[in-house]
Amino acid sequence: MNKLEESLGKIAETISGMDEASLSSLWEKYKIKAHDFSPSPEWEKSFIIFSIINLIRVKNTVFNEQVLKINSAKKPGFSRPELKIPNLKLVK
Repeated sequence: MNKLEESLGKIAETISGMDEASLSSLWEKYKIKAHDFSPSPEWEKSFIIFSIINLIRVKNTVFNEQVLKINSAKKPGFSRPELKIPNLKLVK
């Protein structure tokens, strides 16, 4: 594994440990900053933070869906509750 892959692996470990509930309080703030484009390092950083928050939301949704799918396959009669899928939009 090269240095780039090692760095990305460390970033992924850090991001995986982030709590979605805590990040949700920052979502609106960084959505606004990401939407208000300016050719600056601050905008780039804000856009990446916004993307990370969305990444955690999507990852958790997929994870929870898969766990429910596995559990429902193992237990006959297991009723699967509806999951709320995050409303994600492309920000240009």
